[in-house]
Amino acid sequence: MTPRSAYVHVPFCRHHCGYCNFTLVAGRDDLIAAYLEALAKELSWLEVPHEVDTLFFGGGTPTHLPPKELAQLFELAKRWFPLAPGYELSVEANPIDLNHARCEVLKKAGVTRISLGVQSFGAEKLQSLERDHRQPEILAAYDNARKFSQSVSLDLIFAAPGESLPQWEQDLKAAINLQPDHVSTYGLTFERGTSFWGRLNRGELARAEEETEGQMYELAIDLLAAAGYEHYEVSNFARPGHRCRHNEAYWTGRPYFAAGPGAARYIGGRREMNHRSTTTYIQRVLSSQSPVAESEELSPKDHAHERLVFALRRLEGISPPEFEKETGFSVEQLVAEPLAKFIAQGLFAQSNDNLRLTRRGLLVSDALWPAFLTPDS
Repeated sequence: MTPRSAYVHVPFCRHHCGYCNFTLVAGRDDLIAAYLEALAKELSWLEVPHEVDTLFFGGGTPTHLPPKELAQLFELAKRWFPLAPGYELSVEANPIDLNHARCEVLKKAGVTRISLGVQSFGAEKLQSLERDHRQPEILAAYDNARKFSQSVSLDLIFAAPGESLPQWEQDLKAAINLQPDHVSTYGLTFERGTSFWGRLNRGELARAEEETEGQMYELAIDLLAAAGYEHYEVSNFARPGHRCRHNEAYWTGRPYFAAGPGAARYIGGRREMNHRSTTTYIQRVLSSQSPVAESEELSPKDHAHERLVFALRRLEGISPPEFEKETGFSVEQLVAEPLAKFIAQGLFAQSNDNLRLTRRGLLVSDALWPAFLTPDS
């Protein structure tokens, strides 16, 4: 299949939040011009433009770029990834960046979807997460995004250090009150290599209790459902017609292009990831060397395993007969033993036409997937 989706990674941020393990550089705006030059060269290696249905700019913080460079980024990406009719063009944004000048660039570029990295509405929690915005900036950014974007999504983090269930409820209600089109909720994770990881190991931070984190997740499910949001993927909720189509391409196993430092692509059965260092990425590309740091040819069976895991993150689950028809492997061939155990534990519900996570399974889903990615012995 020829990819119909493309991802462009923009690594620049105002500062590096302590929990973040994404590919980024903070305080290195001096690299922006070289990054755009390298990106232009990497994309030129495609040789011909490829029309896409979804184009996603992530980071880092794409909206950290000054308006002129932001416009240059869109022009460059759309030259190589022209947009098909009915396209989705998504941009991740930091609330503090969405001023009038940048919004004019986003509007002119035809952005249809803004993913706003709110994380919380509470000043104390935002400070603990090392975010550089507060509620007034969130409200201003939301209003600005609403003026041009067809869809606005809010990202929220729960289980922050010291956070209580009532505090999380306040965040959810504040988000719902804005009536966004989409909400993503993520439990705080402590990733190796981040400053939060070091603080955790030094005893300066503590993880939320597992029971509390579960209660927070269930509260999000209940409040968002009551407000009319469809829970369509483990972490994602949408009003009708506002699912993230780009992410659904990932979850349903479709191929995709990608460019920029740390960007991962899947084309023709091969998965590649560019070097995560922005400076190394720039140096390699500008010297006409491949930026690829990791490359793997997935066997049909390995791809079927991965596709099964991503598809089962979606609340509607899968149709086992359709899955077998599309991948050449039955679910039983891939995961018979762990699936039987998880069904017996009430974590999955299965019928002839459907296999899906139960609510109980949703609460522990991240712990289930490793068993599905390791072939049965």
